Amino acid sequence: MIRSVSREPALQKHLQELIKKRWLRIAAIALAAFLVLLAVLPLLINVNSFRPKIESVATDALGRQVKLGDLSLSILSGTVGVEDISIADDPAFSKSPFITAKSLEVGVELLPLIFSKQLNVTGIVLDEPQITLLRSANGNWNFSSLGGASAKKPPEPKSGGSQALSIDKLEVKDGKLAIGKANSTAKPQVYDDLNVELTNFSSNSQFPFELTIKLPGGGSAKVSGKAGPINPQDAAKTPFDAAMKVKDMDIAASGFVDPASGFGGSADFDGSVSSNGSQANATGSITCEKLKLAPKGSPASKAVTIKYAMNMNLDRETGTITQGDTAIGKAIARLTGGFQTQGETQVMNLKLNAPNMPIDELEPMLPALGVVLPSSSKLQGGTLSADLAITGPLDKVVIAGPVRMSNTKLAGFDMGSKLGALSAFSGKAPSSRDTTIQNASLNARIAPEMTRADAINVTILSLGVVTGAGTISPAGALDFHMLADLQSDRADARAQRTGRGGDRGGVSFMIQGTTSDPKFVPDVGSMAGNAAKGALQKSVSGKTGLGGMLGKKRK
Repeated sequence: MIRSVSREPALQKHLQELIKKRWLRIAAIALAAFLVLLAVLPLLINVNSFRPKIESVATDALGRQVKLGDLSLSILSGTVGVEDISIADDPAFSKSPFITAKSLEVGVELLPLIFSKQLNVTGIVLDEPQITLLRSANGNWNFSSLGGASAKKPPEPKSGGSQALSIDKLEVKDGKLAIGKANSTAKPQVYDDLNVELTNFSSNSQFPFELTIKLPGGGSAKVSGKAGPINPQDAAKTPFDAAMKVKDMDIAASGFVDPASGFGGSADFDGSVSSNGSQANATGSITCEKLKLAPKGSPASKAVTIKYAMNMNLDRETGTITQGDTAIGKAIARLTGGFQTQGETQVMNLKLNAPNMPIDELEPMLPALGVVLPSSSKLQGGTLSADLAITGPLDKVVIAGPVRMSNTKLAGFDMGSKLGALSAFSGKAPSSRDTTIQNASLNARIAPEMTRADAINVTILSLGVVTGAGTISPAGALDFHMLADLQSDRADARAQRTGRGGDRGGVSFMIQGTTSDPKFVPDVGSMAGNAAKGALQKSVSGKTGLGGMLGKKRK
């Protein structure tokens, strides 16, 4: 009895170990069976059998031919993988695909798929797609007709209309976007690292979205907001509200300006835009660094900030700038007017009003405009006012209007010595290290082919009045014909009023050379003509000349 009692705990322990091992064996068998089931289910469910239906539904929904490669099912992730996706372009734009991608991952509901072979899509991830956007000469885009074919179909009898496309989440990862012109040999502009996320997407309602992209030449852009419902007649006219942020955009490489225009620099952009599909309103600010505005220009050393507000008619492709406050330090100019798309370019019809801007703030911007001052010289002090019209195509824009300067100084340039060196001058013009300009005015016309200045009238302190007109070539070559009144009584009211010299008729000269190295040359032909004219006037009015002879009475 004593021996049997001592063996009882050992027996119980042995039985517990047997039971434990049995349940472990059962769990292992169940796990193995589950793993086998996971491995076998994709074989039992032939997801490739869904391919024709998916292609047909997608083709009908997009109005474009959709082609898919092999389909595969992952039970663990609950996704269907698709290889080699291709969506055709609108044949009016291109025969090449609109979108291609190596793979597409589709999230699905597993239970309906397993038990009823029904494919319910919960999410789509398009990996490394290549998307091509093309714009025609009449302003239409190749994505405008997406869904157009399905929209034109008659409503189904049972539903009373087409069923809305609805997806919980739609993503585009690491895509490449090419934007170009239809039927053009010009290379499209390519943007990398395109990422898009749409949540609660429905073609018949508004949905949130976010887009990020890498810009050519560096920089990045982010657009986020809400869009929808999708316009079934023209997807490009889908309403949206969005906030946009751009960092370090290379203006020349961005594709928004023609490289031939000479525009360059970097820009940061922060704004918003709201569109109902036909009308759009935009507000925001732009900060430009190292700005360049002419083919022969060089980067400006000062930042330019623009606060803008505009409205656009998307149907007519026209726009109006209601606010365009441009700040260069303390110098403020206001830009207003309109623009219109004509063919492949934007045509400007703008006004720039710039009253009493401090010249010290503007001087660093002169290189950006291609304006080169004489070597080692610099504008200092005073103000500049301008009232300019900006007209024509963006790549060939013409800027014209009156420009006035007051109480400024061209430091490091001795105008007196330049004029005094002309042998035609009698006497010596006052010399000074700097040229102090009391008043200066001209009518400017800045165009790609040439810059022209007419009605030049400059009052130089302690020197006199200089008038004339001339041109500056794109390379900076000067061709000016001028008239200087260097008389001691140069402040005479008549000279200031008429811009002409005194009794001597002024001294004519030409300014040649380049903007960085101007050459002052006597205008011998004009001086001879002025001298003859003066002599004739003196003879006609004098008592001893021709006038005197005519005035004598015959005896």
